[in-house]
Amino acid sequence: MENVEMGSEKPQKKASNIKLRAITATVYVLILLAFFACKLFVWVPYTNFQGKELTLHIGNLIFDALILAFAGIGTWEMLQGFKEKLHPSQKAVVMVFAMLNVFIYAVTDFIFADVLGVQLPAPGFDPEDPGTFATAQGRNYSIHITFMVFIAGVAVLMALLVFAHRQVTLESTGYAMLSYIYPSFFLVVLSVCNHLEKYSELAILFVFVISPCADTLAFTFGKLLGKKIPAKMAPSISPNKTMIGGFGGLLGGAVGAVIVFFSCYGITLLDDLGVVAQLGWEIKINEPLEIVFFIALGVLTSAFSQFGDLVESGVKRKLGIKDMGKIMPGHGGILDRIDSSLYAGLIVCLAMVARIMIVG
Repeated sequence: MENVEMGSEKPQKKASNIKLRAITATVYVLILLAFFACKLFVWVPYTNFQGKELTLHIGNLIFDALILAFAGIGTWEMLQGFKEKLHPSQKAVVMVFAMLNVFIYAVTDFIFADVLGVQLPAPGFDPEDPGTFATAQGRNYSIHITFMVFIAGVAVLMALLVFAHRQVTLESTGYAMLSYIYPSFFLVVLSVCNHLEKYSELAILFVFVISPCADTLAFTFGKLLGKKIPAKMAPSISPNKTMIGGFGGLLGGAVGAVIVFFSCYGITLLDDLGVVAQLGWEIKINEPLEIVFFIALGVLTSAFSQFGDLVESGVKRKLGIKDMGKIMPGHGGILDRIDSSLYAGLIVCLAMVARIMIVG
């Protein structure tokens, strides 16, 4: 009788864990939706230097607050993972400069682009020659400033080899550098997506919609076909991930891209009613053939997100830990949740910047 009761505890525990994961995931999605809604809708009155009344879009800054929270929590989880391998002075420097990089980029880009009105050159500057471009208005130095702050952080970490010579080692300095770059500098790229002059909403949608769609179909394909097609993706890093699951993830990326496309296409159709203009939404997708670009980027984003998941698994293997933290019950740490989004942000940012430069 005792054995039966013990046996029944396992499925109950598994069901409880699934329920906990579902609740945590729901809360996470609701938080993302709330911050994305703020990104779209939050505008405030503003008087510029010439005394002209304008509206200032501060929604991007609000979404940056979420990215900054990711940077703070994620960097803390990395530092905790290294435990006593890092000296407290190294942890303090990494924590301060990791968050400072994200904060400095967000604030300086907001000042240059939104307050000072720095803009990309616009087509049709010369009425007699519509193919010409206007000269860019000003120059945005946010990337330059952020890079200098990043280098300052590296310099301070290196300086600890002098000021705390007996306490720090070259090995611990290497660990500190890794914690400094990952995840904070990846999140700077996500903040770049958030501040794109065009397609920023689309970029954020790609990062946070494609990854869960890819994860869902990767899990489904792996569960249903993993035993029939058992080839592993990276057996020494993540034994449970199969090639067929990876294929399902790519398919999930395509499905997620189709969802994003029809959402954007439908919203663009509302432009005739003036709804898009009222929201200040910059997404204008009015060509059905755009779906080819969406699907291609969706598959690429899925591939990068799956690789990001493997990178995170590799880090945890080296650290000898199962989860990066406990802030998300049933999932682990914040890094366990956003690992795929970190790498997804890289390809999405590159694709959107290329699109702006080529298509406009």
